[in-house]
Amino acid sequence: MQAVMETLASLGGKPIETLSAQEARQQPTPADAVMKLMRDNNIPTPPVTADTMSRMVMPGVKVRIYTPRNATGTLPVVVYYHGGGWVIANLDTYDASVRGLVEKTGAIFVSVAYRQGPEHKYPTAHNDSFAAYQWVLKNAASFKGDPQKVAVVGESAGGGLAATVSMMARDKKVMLPKHEVLVYPIAGYDLNTPSYQKYAQAKPLNKPMMAWFFENYLRGAADGKSPMISLVNANLKGLPPTTIITAEIDPLMSDGSMLADKLKAAGVPTKYQNYDGVTHEFFGMAAVVPQAGQAQDLAAAELKKALQ
Repeated sequence: MQAVMETLASLGGKPIETLSAQEARQQPTPADAVMKLMRDNNIPTPPVTADTMSRMVMPGVKVRIYTPRNATGTLPVVVYYHGGGWVIANLDTYDASVRGLVEKTGAIFVSVAYRQGPEHKYPTAHNDSFAAYQWVLKNAASFKGDPQKVAVVGESAGGGLAATVSMMARDKKVMLPKHEVLVYPIAGYDLNTPSYQKYAQAKPLNKPMMAWFFENYLRGAADGKSPMISLVNANLKGLPPTTIITAEIDPLMSDGSMLADKLKAAGVPTKYQNYDGVTHEFFGMAAVVPQAGQAQDLAAAELKKALQ
């Protein structure tokens, strides 16, 4: 993990909170650092075990469908929401996470390119995410997916999006996901939780960046208090069984652990696992960070059990 952070620093990125959204999207990412570290140390790239294709859900929103190679028959489907604070990052930034889970679950993954702020403010990313979920339910059969076996997974901002997709499905009487995996989700609007205080200057995510994400995506403070952003204060009853994964060195650690407690209190079967010694964004780094492989194994095991 230390090597990844040192490599990221060596790529010379500027502090995101000092940039415009357009500039921030051009900065080196933790994924870039992992790739450089692998090249520098001759670590082989994992073999490609999934084929991809793109589909349009609606104008401005596309998905990338990952299908396990040599798969036969209909397969369960997982709708995946990437991170980046609803502002930066894209499908490529989180490709390693998705490919790792495709390989470990044998499911089809549908990775959603929702629209981002500040060009598209709240609740655009949330509505796009739910639209993509409904699109999958309607169209799963067209790409050999089973519309009766669908789960959701998200990282960071995407973890929050995955949870709100489940909430919207519940409220709109749409089929619920069979399971949700929320990896260090943004689950609150309080920037003074214990982990925000302890890891205010952490890398690659810090407190000033989180404030910048909120500023670029939300229309104002009132949006931050909405149940779609402040999941820890939302009605969580009736949500699908949930797995929450957090990282120790991460301002969002408290968000995830509080959300796990609130879900359990609401009667939702919830498994919570924090990984020590790792930072935000570790989940997709299985090629170089052992805990990432462990976290992916946990997520995959829970998904497989739910999607049997």
